[in-house]
Amino acid sequence: MEHGIALIATLAWGLGLALVLGYVASRLRMPALVGYLLAGICIAPTTPGFVGDVSLASQLSEIGVVLLMFGVGLHFSLHDLLRVKNIAVPGAVAQMAVATLLGSGVAHLWGWDLGSSIILGLCLSCASTVVLLKGLEAHGSLETGEGQVAVGWLVVEDIVTVLLLVLLPSLASVLNPEVSGNGDQSLTAAMLETGMLIVGFVVCMVIFGRRVLPWALMQAAKTGSREIFTLSVIAIAIGVAYASAEIFKVSFALGAFFAGMMMRESEYAHQAAQDTLPLQDAFSVIFFLGVGMLFDPTILVKEPLKVLCVVFIIMFGKNIVATALVKILGYSWRYALTVGAALSQVGEFSFILAALGKSLGLLPDEGMTLILAGAIISIALNPLLFRAVDPLVNRISPEKPLPDPVVLSPTTSNQKVKGPVIIIGAGAMGRDIYDAFEDKGIPSFVIEKNVNLVTDDELKRNFVLGDATQHEVLDRAWVEKAELVILTIGDAIQERKIIEEVRKINEEVRIIALTSKDGDREFFKDASGAVMSNIMCLDLRKEMAKNLLFYSVGYYRRKTASSD
Repeated sequence: MEHGIALIATLAWGLGLALVLGYVASRLRMPALVGYLLAGICIAPTTPGFVGDVSLASQLSEIGVVLLMFGVGLHFSLHDLLRVKNIAVPGAVAQMAVATLLGSGVAHLWGWDLGSSIILGLCLSCASTVVLLKGLEAHGSLETGEGQVAVGWLVVEDIVTVLLLVLLPSLASVLNPEVSGNGDQSLTAAMLETGMLIVGFVVCMVIFGRRVLPWALMQAAKTGSREIFTLSVIAIAIGVAYASAEIFKVSFALGAFFAGMMMRESEYAHQAAQDTLPLQDAFSVIFFLGVGMLFDPTILVKEPLKVLCVVFIIMFGKNIVATALVKILGYSWRYALTVGAALSQVGEFSFILAALGKSLGLLPDEGMTLILAGAIISIALNPLLFRAVDPLVNRISPEKPLPDPVVLSPTTSNQKVKGPVIIIGAGAMGRDIYDAFEDKGIPSFVIEKNVNLVTDDELKRNFVLGDATQHEVLDRAWVEKAELVILTIGDAIQERKIIEEVRKINEEVRIIALTSKDGDREFFKDASGAVMSNIMCLDLRKEMAKNLLFYSVGYYRRKTASSD
C-alpha cells in the first residue's frame, strides 16, 4: 500500500468496521467499545484480510487522548484538583505500589527475572485515560464527587508514570545487570531533573497559562468567526500538549489536561468544550481501534492461564485495593466502588511503559502480548463493573449515606434563585427587558454569543457568553429553574433550535419568541409535539417594547405567586 493512502485506507476500513461492529454490540446490549476493539483486531497484522497502518493509528490515538484530557481539564479546575489531593495522592501511589507487587509476584512465579517482573507489575498498575473517562461518563459520574476523585487519582498516576518513564533507563542496569543502563546520568540526578521539570511545568501553567490561554480564546471569540474559534481551541490543546512534552518531558495527556484546566478561567470555556466534543468522540474510537490492532489473539490459546492471571490482577486486584483505600480514607461506598471500577483497566500508559521496557531489554515479547491481552479484555469488561456499582451500594449501604468529604465546585444548588427569567440575546430589546426585570428586583439572566456585546462587568453578573443552542450554555444560565424564557434574536430558525434545547431541560417553562418576518408564526406552528407547547409568538414589528415588558413581568409574578 502506498504511504500516501495508508491513512485514508486505515480510517476507511477501521471506522467502517467500528460502525458495523459497534452497532452490533449495542444491539446485543454490550458496550459499543467492544465492537471498536474487535474492529481493530480485524485490521491487525495478526489477522487475515486488510492490514491497517499501526503506526498511524497510534499517532491518531494519541490525538484522541490529548483532546479528551483537554476536555476534562475544561471541566476540572485547579481548586478541584487540590480538593481531592488528600485522597488522590496517597491513594494513587499506594494502589500503584500494591498492583506492581501483585504483577511482579505472579511474574516471578512464572520464572521471570526481577527486571521483567517489575516492568510487568508497573504496566498493570496504570489506568487508561480514555477508558476511565468514558466509563465515568456512561455511568453519569464524570462531574460528581467520585468522578473528581477518580480524575484526580488518574492525574497523580500520570505524574508518577512520567517519573517512571524518565527514571527507567537509569534503573535498567540495576533491575537487570546484563543490560547496560544510562551510564551518563545517575539515578539521583535523573530524579532531580525530572522533579524540576514537573515543578517547572506546573508553575508555568499556573502563572502564565491561566492568563495567556483565556486571553487567546477571548481574542478568537471577538473575531465572530466560529471556524477561527474552533481552530484556536484545537490548536491550543494540541500545541500546549506538544510543547509540554518537548520542553518539560511530561506526557501529551498531562499537558493537554493542564491546558484545559487553565482555559477554564475563560467565559468561553463551555463553548470550547462543546466544539471539541465531536472530535473527542471520533478520536476515542480510533484509540480503541489502535489498541485492537496491537493484539495477537493466539496468546489466548498459547498462554490462557497467564492471560487469566493478568486480567484478574487488573480487574479485581486493582479494584479491591482502590476500593479499600478509598474506604479507609473515610469515603462512602459509592465513592469507593466507583473509583475501584474506574481504575480496573489498563491502556495507553501501560503500552508506553511496556514499549520502553522492551527497548531496554527488560520485558520479553510475551510480556507485551500479555499486557495487550489484559488491556483488551479489561477494557471490554470494564462497563460491567460500573453497572455493578449501584446494586452493590444498595445492598451494602441501603440507608441514606452521609455527606461525602468532596463537595463539587461548580455552581452549587443553594446559590440558585427561584424562578429566574432567561433572555436570549443582548441586543437593544434584550437589554430593555433585562433592565426592566432588574429594576423590579426579578432575577434574570442574559445569554449572548457575541462577546463584543457584553462588557467585563456584565460577565461578573448575570450574563452568560455562548451559543444558546448548546445544552451546556443553557445549563450555565439555570434554565432548569426558569419560569420564563424570552427569545429576542428575531431569527425563527435559530429560535426554534433554542426552543428544542430548552424543552430538553425544562418541559414546563413558558417561552416568548419574538419574530420579525412574515410566516414566522406558521413556522413555529408547523412544529408538532410537546416541544412547541406553551409558546407565545410576538411580532417584533407590531409589539411595543413596553407591552412585551408589561406582559413578561405580569406573567412572571403570576406564575411565581401561584407556585408559592
